[in-house]
Amino acid sequence: MSAPETPAPPAPPDPPAPPAPLPFADSLWLAPLTMGGNLPYRRLCVEFGAQVTVGEMAVVRKLLRNDPAEFALLKSHPDEPCFGVQLADRSPDSLAEGARLAESRGARFVDLNCGCPIHEITRRGLGASLLRKPGKVARLIESMAKAVRIPVTVKLRLGWAEDEQNVRSVAKACEDAGAAAIAIHGRTREQRYSRAADWDVIGAVAAERGIPVVGNGDILTHYEARERRRRSGVTALMLGRGALISPWLFRELRQGREWLPTPEERVGVLWRLVELQREHFGVDERGQKRARRFLAWHLDFLHRWRALPEAEFAAEAAEHPLIHRRSPLPDASRPALERLLADPRKATHETLTDALLPCPTRDEALERCRALAASLTFEEGAEEPDASVTPAG
Repeated sequence: MSAPETPAPPAPPDPPAPPAPLPFADSLWLAPLTMGGNLPYRRLCVEFGAQVTVGEMAVVRKLLRNDPAEFALLKSHPDEPCFGVQLADRSPDSLAEGARLAESRGARFVDLNCGCPIHEITRRGLGASLLRKPGKVARLIESMAKAVRIPVTVKLRLGWAEDEQNVRSVAKACEDAGAAAIAIHGRTREQRYSRAADWDVIGAVAAERGIPVVGNGDILTHYEARERRRRSGVTALMLGRGALISPWLFRELRQGREWLPTPEERVGVLWRLVELQREHFGVDERGQKRARRFLAWHLDFLHRWRALPEAEFAAEAAEHPLIHRRSPLPDASRPALERLLADPRKATHETLTDALLPCPTRDEALERCRALAASLTFEEGAEEPDASVTPAG
């Protein structure tokens, strides 16, 4: 009798399919912004047309210490079609572990911060200080890329200082090391936000590299975006301060025309942000405290919006970025609600926050805002505060 046939071993499972390509090119990005990049505000920007969102910068050493506040920065929402986690560190092994943590929590990509200019970060060898060491940046990216299956991107500035503008060599090192896309803020670390972004340099990098280059800096209107894309040749744009001042800027860029919301429509945007905050932070005392802190902070940017129609301001924008324009506050002839929303005083932002947070409906929010506007005294002839400062990311 012949021996029974030995069953064939089971076939090995098919390897997992590679991740679907992400829309890094020809897309609109919300920049990583400390405080401003919180989850509710990211969702608001997505509703207005943001296609790629990046969370607030997470410091890897805090993640490795299991800091709950730092892990909160890795959280995203299903509404975000392409969410990335930005990491700050200087160790290849630590960044590899940080990238794995981001991937395990659902990030679609992970970004290396080489652009943060603040001293607290750069003095530790993180952020923009890495621009001085292109070889090290390459090793960091290579380590991250080997650790995860999701793409690795990097955020750069033009260089450390005016006489150290080495972004072209750093960008080459990033691509050679495996970066899937490069975002460039068109200023040096030394310049912070004090000068106009240099889109000619961004364009030079875009022309040299074979991966998407995302341009960032001084985009406040759809026509400024159009001109910067034409001038630089980039297809992807990253919005920072412009998105904090008017989250509907994403809609304007996608439609190629301005939206000049009425004061009532702007209250509607604020109310939608309150709804998103309520959903994320909760309605208990702790959640309301967090929502109050974030909403008052956002009002410090949202109040800066002014109508800047292309027919009237395109020529001025060609001379100097409108984001640095110091616009006068609405005068007494303007509706009181408009003047309330443009009020730069922090006390007003806090009062407006307290008025909005408890409102159960949009209509009640509008009623409360109108009542508050009628009760306030406004200073005549005041100017918009300096818009050159923004959170790092």
